[in-house]
Amino acid sequence: MPADYIMRTSDMIKVTISPPAVVPPLIPPIPLIGTSANFKVMSMAVCLEGDELPPTLSAPMPYISPPYVIPGMGTLSVTLTPTNKTATTENGKKILIKGGTFQAKFQVSSPAMMPTPAGPVPDPVAVKPGTAQFITTNVTTKAG
Repeated sequence: MPADYIMRTSDMIKVTISPPAVVPPLIPPIPLIGTSANFKVMSMAVCLEGDELPPTLSAPMPYISPPYVIPGMGTLSVTLTPTNKTATTENGKKILIKGGTFQAKFQVSSPAMMPTPAGPVPDPVAVKPGTAQFITTNVTTKAG
């Protein structure tokens, strides 16, 4: 596997949920928070496996999916690929590296609703697929 840039605190994750679903908290890239106690890049903690989903993205989030425009709620999960983490570990956890895009999934817990004269109709799609990618400003330190 080719070496790639190490992810660290202040680098970002960008999540794109497939249209027509819109999850407003996911529109801007979200900063990562590295938890490495011993390894820093440019004075910032390195991100380890488990840091790929910042705490702000672990909580339930509102969404709409036109024509279901009365907001519903759901939670996000991501699935890293081998290109997003190192083979070597720190304290048993692999180090996150930029790699390619990976899978994101928005699991609906309370469906968005479509207003109709007969009353609101729930969004029938319980899982919204998407993709995610890491964005880094680290252009000096790579790992494989």
